Amino acid sequence: MLSETSLSSSSSSSEAGIGRDPYAIVVVGGGPVGSAAALGLGKLVAGTSHRVALVAAAPPQAGTGAEARTAALFGPALDYLDWIGALDGVKPASAPMAGLRILDRTEALLRAPEVLFEASEIDQPWFGLNVPNSALAASLRTALDAAAASASSLVRYEPATVTAVEPTEDHVELTLSTGQRLSAALVIAADGRHSICRAAARITADLRPTGQVAITANLEHTRPHYGISTEIHRASGPLTTVPLPSMPEQPHRSALVWMERPAVAERLLALDDEAFRASLSHQLDGLLGDVVAITPRSRFDLTYGRTAALGAKRILLVGETAHTIPPIGAQGLNLSLADVSAMIEAVSTALAAGRDPGGADVLAAYSAARMTDIAMRTGAVETLNGSLLMDFAPVHLARGAGLHVVRAIGPLRRELMRRGLGVGATKPAFMRTSA
Repeated sequence: MLSETSLSSSSSSSEAGIGRDPYAIVVVGGGPVGSAAALGLGKLVAGTSHRVALVAAAPPQAGTGAEARTAALFGPALDYLDWIGALDGVKPASAPMAGLRILDRTEALLRAPEVLFEASEIDQPWFGLNVPNSALAASLRTALDAAAASASSLVRYEPATVTAVEPTEDHVELTLSTGQRLSAALVIAADGRHSICRAAARITADLRPTGQVAITANLEHTRPHYGISTEIHRASGPLTTVPLPSMPEQPHRSALVWMERPAVAERLLALDDEAFRASLSHQLDGLLGDVVAITPRSRFDLTYGRTAALGAKRILLVGETAHTIPPIGAQGLNLSLADVSAMIEAVSTALAAGRDPGGADVLAAYSAARMTDIAMRTGAVETLNGSLLMDFAPVHLARGAGLHVVRAIGPLRRELMRRGLGVGATKPAFMRTSA
């Protein structure tokens, strides 16, 4: 049972200020990560006197390219979505992933062999689901609507943005674009790579462009994908196709993420659909048959980013506020939802013990749970991407030799799959103990 006394100092201080609405926790950012965090926190405090607020800007307009993007989500991320009631809403629009194929097209001295990781090798029906961003956003919004309608513990301010953040010793004051003012014992910063909350916490971020652009779109092709995601390693970065579910009149569909140098990407984006399909078909070399249709293409400039800390001054960082990586190995949203899960665990433990949810011990517990995993996974993505871009023979030899070893040694390959997908990992305590 959560304590209802842990906010006494924060609430009384906030209520002394005219026009400030006090909350236990305010989540800033209404994207998938912020929405998922708000839903989890709202469920956590349901039935107590604590309240959670979500400050969310208007959703992206149609035609921005966001609706064509997808996220490959694995076991722990799907478990979290299930816990907050958002998984059932995405399943019909998602495609199970039965395997991952890696192809080396770098023309390096030692080219790596084709490697196929199959879920059946580790006794799993599939690795995870490829979830369209649009379906995930819709499911989260439905869950937020239901949560806000059924309980007073979760309050939404939208469309709104945070224009000022003022941390104090016992709370954080937030000013919204609507003129409203909120206070919170803890702020969850899910407001992206240029976060106003992170700046207020005086946490520095190392943001560096990769020198690449990602082109995204959805494809219709003539051969089935058989649930296999394919990552083609090339000197300018990976070209990845990820399964999408069949639709009427479109039985074979995949999502595309094509990483290129900016000048090449600009030329590709300027092509008409027929010329672009021809160029893509050449890159795929018949892997999916003929590319017969493509949705409007979008571009995204890619960056590496990691912060010096994950929390300070009652502000805790999750998702792209804390780390950004190129779309390689399906790490992005999985990493971000792991942040959210660890945050819920740290807050749950504090509230259950009657402690301040924004206290230094909560921020320290969260940092201890996430810092190493974030460093390892973002470092691995940066190393792999850098090895493709670097014109240095020993680096290519090492990458090729590594894939040769993974292909040849079955127990090693299976252990890498289990670890990478979180197979067999213990669910966090809040999922095991909550209704």
